[in-house]
Amino acid sequence: MINIHKKTLQDLEFPTVLEQVGEYALTALGNEAILQSLPYKTQEEVLFSLALTNEYLASFDNDNRIPNHHFEPLTREIKLLKIDNTFLEIHSFQKIASVSETCNTIVLFLKKFEEYYSNLNSFASKIEVTKLLIKEINIIIDRFGDIKNDASPLLFELRQRINKLKGTINQSFTTALNHYAELEYLDDIRESVVENKRVLAVKSMYRRKIKGAILGGSKTGSIVFIEPQTTLQFTRELNNLEYEEKEEITRILKELTQFIRPFTSLLQEYQDFLIKIDVISAKAKYAQSLQAVLPKISTERDLFLRDAYHPLLYLNNQRKGEKTFPQTIELKQDNRIIVISGPNAGGKSITLKTVGLLQVMLQTGMLIPVHERSRMCLFDRVLSDIGDNQSIENHLSTYSYRLKQMNYFLKKCNKNTLFLIDEFGTGSDPELGGALAETFLEVFYEREAFGIITTHYSNLKILANELPYMQNANMLFDERSLQPMFKLVLGQAGSSFTFEVAQKNGIPYSLINKAKKKIERGKVRFDRTIAKLQKERSKLEKTERSLKQNERKKQSEADKLEEVNARIQKKLEDYQELYDSNQRLIYLGQKVNDLAETYFENKRKRDLMNELFKLVQIENSKRKRKSKKEKRVEKAKEQQVKQEAEKKVEVIRKKKKAEKKKAALKPPKPKPKLKVGDRVRLEDGRAVGSIDKIEKNKAIVNYGLFTTNVSLDKLELVEAVKLK
Repeated sequence: MINIHKKTLQDLEFPTVLEQVGEYALTALGNEAILQSLPYKTQEEVLFSLALTNEYLASFDNDNRIPNHHFEPLTREIKLLKIDNTFLEIHSFQKIASVSETCNTIVLFLKKFEEYYSNLNSFASKIEVTKLLIKEINIIIDRFGDIKNDASPLLFELRQRINKLKGTINQSFTTALNHYAELEYLDDIRESVVENKRVLAVKSMYRRKIKGAILGGSKTGSIVFIEPQTTLQFTRELNNLEYEEKEEITRILKELTQFIRPFTSLLQEYQDFLIKIDVISAKAKYAQSLQAVLPKISTERDLFLRDAYHPLLYLNNQRKGEKTFPQTIELKQDNRIIVISGPNAGGKSITLKTVGLLQVMLQTGMLIPVHERSRMCLFDRVLSDIGDNQSIENHLSTYSYRLKQMNYFLKKCNKNTLFLIDEFGTGSDPELGGALAETFLEVFYEREAFGIITTHYSNLKILANELPYMQNANMLFDERSLQPMFKLVLGQAGSSFTFEVAQKNGIPYSLINKAKKKIERGKVRFDRTIAKLQKERSKLEKTERSLKQNERKKQSEADKLEEVNARIQKKLEDYQELYDSNQRLIYLGQKVNDLAETYFENKRKRDLMNELFKLVQIENSKRKRKSKKEKRVEKAKEQQVKQEAEKKVEVIRKKKKAEKKKAALKPPKPKPKLKVGDRVRLEDGRAVGSIDKIEKNKAIVNYGLFTTNVSLDKLELVEAVKLK
């Protein structure tokens, strides 16, 4: 059975967290329920509540958002329904219909999307879905909040008579108005309204000439307001009918109330359900603001908080635009107690409060701001002793209060307990208080309790170093500036930097040296050794960070080079394919050209057709059958490569043209005389061939796969033939 004391919740500032969560509630009842929240009593309740909050949080990031749950409280209506012979007003029925509709919508939605919201559906499935209340209320009351004319036959008849009578009254009043206006008995305004009745605005001197009831007059007394005699008898009849209408409406509302009364417990269930949904929704929205997650819940006694933030500090710094430093801390069976030491204002207390507050939040069904790979277990008790607990009311000093707390810890502490003690052992003589604190710590250790303490006492640091399942830790400080780095380091005790901090704050060195002489030499050496080790640790941390950063940078550069290499390789392959394709087409073109030349010589069609057919068959034997889709893809790919190649060729051509223009300005170089056997190429080309024959200022150039006729003017020498 989980039981966390209210004093612990106050020490950890849990009520402030509840206030922040309450701001996300849509209703006053939801906010009130959140402020009264306490950690759950059983493990099953904790796990189910966490699952509900986590599912609601997930709904913010998908298309199937949970319907709105806002509602007006039914507390007053439920109380009235429990009292006999009472009846509800129209607005109350509208609220009941609205709450019923909201509950039905949410329950049916969760059932429809059970695959996404299995736990929320399980929670909502106990709520009865019924349209009976809504249907019955809608028969009587319209959407504007008025009783419908056909709510009962009598009401229908009464309203018809009332409407008819109002028409008669208006008609008789208009007749009187016109009559007296002609006689000039009326003021310029002619008429007015008094007590919801149309009245004549009669000049004061003519009031005795008009029969009727005087209902008032103007402030100056120049006008008297008179209801004409002709409308009086109809008005009295109207009053009677309106009274009967009111009585009939009351009877209808009483009858509807009697119909609703058996559903009082269901309405209570509806309200409770919507309050709980409001609480779950507020927890989910608070988790979203913290970027909180649901860590793995371990059945073993194992607590690993990775990159954990203090919620209140995180949100406060976020508002100020300041950075919050996360902490990583682990407690397990073979590392049950952590002793954090180091100078003040380094973040020791915040680290301790972070662990405690996150544990309490988790056990109240809230998600927490940690890395998703964090692990947490549940504790039966969380005991805390944090801050200055001097009690004026109970006439207790700080140390007396702390001893009282330690006595309570000794009674309650066991293997299912997490204890958190800030500045352990302070408030008394350092030697005696330290010895007593050491004894307490040994008891907690023997009972296998989990805990975190902060201290300046050297004997507690030594004890943590000696016992196998206890560990020292310290908050890192910059060795030069002595500014806190807000980073917890496990495995090593921290120096209090007493003399260093004093020197930094301007205390004369002579006084510091004098103080050093007053204390034991061994203690100074011990503290100095710890401070030295801490400085070394800080240097190693910086070196490690630098090495990791360089390693990441090199890896990133290697990945980029690999990517560039892959792109270049791909382009080379594409260009090779294009080159091979073009070479094949050139070869085919040359073959066709040879056939055309042969045909030109002998005019033999059959031979030409046979040769062409052979050529086509040879080419088709090399082809593979491809689908239309594959052909389209291949064609598109070839087109893309061609376009890229053409763009680059165009750039090269432009460069060459520019070079030609420059060359044109210079006196032309004498061209070498070309001979058979010389290796040559076209002026704009790259392919190199050899001259087989020269005839009439033309050369036959052999490129290996084919030969071509080219004008000697268009050729440039690559390598002259060697004469034997």
